[in-house]
Amino acid sequence: MAVCEGEGVLRLKRETMAIPMLRAAMISHSQSQPLIHSISAIYETAKRRKRVVFSSSSSELNPVIRSEVSFCVGTCLIPHPKKVNTGGEDAFFVSNYNGGVIAVADGVSGWAEEDVDPSLFPRELLANASNFVGDEEVNYDPQILIRKAHAATFSTGSATVIVAMLEKNGTLKIANVGDCGLRLIRNGHVVFSTSPQEHYFDCPFQLSSERVGQTYLDAAVCNVELIQGDTIVMGSDGLFDNVFDHEIVPTIVRYKDVAEAAKALANLASSHAMDSNFDSPYSLEARSRGFEPPLWKKILGMKLTGGKLDDITVIVGQIVSS
Repeated sequence: MAVCEGEGVLRLKRETMAIPMLRAAMISHSQSQPLIHSISAIYETAKRRKRVVFSSSSSELNPVIRSEVSFCVGTCLIPHPKKVNTGGEDAFFVSNYNGGVIAVADGVSGWAEEDVDPSLFPRELLANASNFVGDEEVNYDPQILIRKAHAATFSTGSATVIVAMLEKNGTLKIANVGDCGLRLIRNGHVVFSTSPQEHYFDCPFQLSSERVGQTYLDAAVCNVELIQGDTIVMGSDGLFDNVFDHEIVPTIVRYKDVAEAAKALANLASSHAMDSNFDSPYSLEARSRGFEPPLWKKILGMKLTGGKLDDITVIVGQIVSS
């Protein structure tokens, strides 16, 4: 895998285009405790409910009326077909602290060329983030959470990362470094999406163990106001490189259970990733950047197509009335 810059420090994180390959069997379970996912299973799901409070406008004559809602989160991870035995290189965690915290980190696979396990850095990064969620200095700020988690991570490697922290008043605070992503779905439409950060195609922004790399200061930061009925989809690039936004909505609306919705999205991404004829978001972007198909395909008049084989992590969260 090629080095994109910085004497081998910043690295390409993409995998190859799709080739026919057998799928692994699915293993799933649910958890009710705060989750730090170390990616040891083939597929994992988790469903949890968190108390969130929305308040109406207040005055001295009219006391505040608070409406309690629950934030339901379902998760699923499918490792790269060649990395099933090691669990892949994605990591995620879900916490019920305050209104709830969700995060995904994607290890940069190029480190394997240096005999470094690419999964160690993202796992330690998010383990640290989980430990700092309630830290006074963090003050429920995802950008500061990334700073403290990164500073406490000593594994060699690098990773992209996205963190979203839900306030009890419905404000979702988001900080993102790289090409993990988040979509907000409201009334059957994607009304908000994060944008990937990259140096150039296939070389995303990334937190690193080395000096050359991004820091919390490079994170894209934003706040989004959530309302009852909203659905959040967070994932690694293995999801968004293989599934279009217009496919996400009809997929998740078929399921009342968010864990089942997360599995369905992950399965769709996996199916597209292994389809060499699917015109994926990844292949469309590659063609727009001037990449061409192999010579034999060009001779036959074929264009560059196919999904992208990668680890796939999906978190689906829904705001529902309790």
